Amino acid sequence: DDAIAVALHTALTHLDRRNTYVRMLFIDYSSAADLVIELSQTHKAKPDLTNLVFGTVFSDHMLTIEWTSAGGWQKPHVKPFGNLSLHPACSAMHYAVQLFEGMKAYRDADDKVRLFRPMLNMNRMAKSAERACLPAFDREELVQCIRRLVQVDLEWVPKSDSASLYIRPTFLGTEPSLGVKKPSHALLYVILSPVGSYFSTGAKPVSLWADSKYIRAWRGGTGDCKMGGNYGASIYAQDEAVDYGCQQVLWLYGDDHQITEVGTMNMFLFWNNEKGEEELATPPLDGIILPGITRQSILELTRKWGEFKVCERYLTMADLRCALKESRVKEMFGSGTACVVSPVGRILYQGENLHIPCQEDFPQLASRLMKELTDIQVRSHPTGHRHQFNVYSTLVERNLIQPVCAQ
Repeated sequence: DDAIAVALHTALTHLDRRNTYVRMLFIDYSSAADLVIELSQTHKAKPDLTNLVFGTVFSDHMLTIEWTSAGGWQKPHVKPFGNLSLHPACSAMHYAVQLFEGMKAYRDADDKVRLFRPMLNMNRMAKSAERACLPAFDREELVQCIRRLVQVDLEWVPKSDSASLYIRPTFLGTEPSLGVKKPSHALLYVILSPVGSYFSTGAKPVSLWADSKYIRAWRGGTGDCKMGGNYGASIYAQDEAVDYGCQQVLWLYGDDHQITEVGTMNMFLFWNNEKGEEELATPPLDGIILPGITRQSILELTRKWGEFKVCERYLTMADLRCALKESRVKEMFGSGTACVVSPVGRILYQGENLHIPCQEDFPQLASRLMKELTDIQVRSHPTGHRHQFNVYSTLVERNLIQPVCAQ
């Protein structure tokens, strides 16, 4: 209960700060109860939702939280959106000590705004932070801070079934030194961007270029973490895919050309497997696959349906080629927060165009998953409440939160 949390916070501030437990609360972790809100004096014009280009328009405010090894986490601030001031030797810029997350806020038919499974994003972010030697953070408190940020920019959440507010938490090592070491300074910030369809083609099937000369991730690396370096290093291959007339890269791994991910998405194949069983398959989480929130949701949904076999297994290009020749492939699609579900229509591999069935229309299973996930996200689905986190707070309704405005 928010009221109890505020009362507890007030009581604890009068305790001896030298107490170890109190120091853990106030130094090691930031609290949403300490949030300082500085409202922007100007407001940007809201964009035309029919012409949104992904990630190019941003809301009026942002969240920032600083950390130092000496002082721990500082008070979180919601403040006007603006540029960051970073030391030229900042470790994030020199050595990619950095990570990010991607999540969304949705407005439902009752005009309520909710986040979709935010704790799964926080769990993944914490894992990425540990791998990057960035400090631990209180996951629930960060969700509360993000909720407050969305509350401030509530009007930026699109009133549309085909658009949402993309939330980008970012975590930087800001060590002001050229030494390659664990950072003693860090910055966690969150920005918001109204978005429509991720691909310019909308819901139409995408084309993929598959070539084993480029590798997205490898075992023992950071492919299962959401680090910026994984994405920046993929741009060169992405440009080559465009040169070959394709929209995305189908990432392969190993001498047997294992299928791993589709562009920045997890990959699913719906087919009749080698035993003739109807099966939805996706590569296992073996260290080179990002544990996607949408991926997990699709696995949970389809297993609950119980209509076909759902399997996490290795798939190779030889498996796919053989299945296509034997007409065993039903659909292939990618999944992710940005696109939700994106069907695949064509793969260029070793000079051959492999055509995936149902490429002219949105495939049946992909379409069903898109609808069911979207229904859950906007809570028109009967189980939607189990996956949602309300943004609109009773504290705000009762005016118990008083924003600190810039003078």
